[in-house]
Amino acid sequence: MSGQSVDDRLAAMGIKLPAASQPAAKYANYVIVNDLLFVSGKGPSGNPRGKLGTDYTTEEGYAFARETGIEVLAVLQSALGSLDKVKRAVKVQGFVNASEAFEEHHKVLNGFSDLLLEVFGDQGVHARSVFGAVSVRDNLPIIVDSIFQVEV
Repeated sequence: MSGQSVDDRLAAMGIKLPAASQPAAKYANYVIVNDLLFVSGKGPSGNPRGKLGTDYTTEEGYAFARETGIEVLAVLQSALGSLDKVKRAVKVQGFVNASEAFEEHHKVLNGFSDLLLEVFGDQGVHARSVFGAVSVRDNLPIIVDSIFQVEV
C-alpha cells in the first residue's frame, strides 16, 4: 500500500500491538510450513465471556473480532519480526459462540476481515468461513484461526 510500512499504517490507525498472547493449552502459537504461517485460534483481548445473541450484540461481536485480529497481528509480529514480511492473508476461519437463534456470524467476523484489509490493503483479501458454535474454549465470544503467506 503506497510504500508505507505496516507499522506506519498501524500507528496511523492508533493501534499499538500487544505482546503476543500465549497458547491456552499444549500447542504452538503458530507453525510455519514453507511460506505459509498458520496461526492457532485466538480470541479477543481481555477474555470476555459469553454468547452472541444473548450476552452480546452483533456490533459488540464485530469489535471482539477486530480485537482478535489485533491478537493475530501480535502473533505475526512475534513470529516474523516485521509485519512487512506478510505477503498476503490466505484463509480466515471464525467460530462464533452464539445462541441458537443468532444468524449474523458473517457480520461478526467482518470485524477481523475489515482489520486485515485496513492493515494489508489488497494483500489482506482472504478466503474465509465462519461457523456458529454451541460452545468454545473459555466461553469466549469468538475464536479465529488464520493462514498467511509470508517471506521466510
